[in-house]
Amino acid sequence: MSTDAIVLLKQDHQEIKKVFTAFEKAGENAHAEKGRLVNKMIELLTVHTYIENEVMYPRVRELLPEVEDDVLESYEEHHVADVLVMELAAMKPDAERFTAKTTVLIENVRHHIDEEEDEWFPKVRSGLGRKALQEIGAEMEEARKKAPRSPAQPSALKKTIDAVIS
Repeated sequence: MSTDAIVLLKQDHQEIKKVFTAFEKAGENAHAEKGRLVNKMIELLTVHTYIENEVMYPRVRELLPEVEDDVLESYEEHHVADVLVMELAAMKPDAERFTAKTTVLIENVRHHIDEEEDEWFPKVRSGLGRKALQEIGAEMEEARKKAPRSPAQPSALKKTIDAVIS
């Protein structure tokens, strides 16, 4: 298995997008299935944003200062997703705005994924090279082991609260 940071993040993106597609294909009244899929989204997004925020973004920012604006924008896009995830985690799947809120989350995250994969990852790959990306990927895999799985976990909640007040 590759430890290339970009390869690892793209694998996460694929898994996240599969859950998005399954949600979109679920029937209008498939509340239990939608609830299960949103719980899976929440877990995947919480872990993914944790490893990016804790490892990938700080390391890239340190090694490639010329992409700092991209990193700052990504932090803000994560913040928007974090807020939506926290709201969804507190909602019941049959709530009036559950599907609409999930749709907004999906649209925002897809936009973020597209920007990362089409614009940011190529800059990072050319700026850092294979060895640095493998080292960062190994750090990300270590961080994944301790990553929160839901926004209600203390470390995830603290990060979200810190992001909201800063």
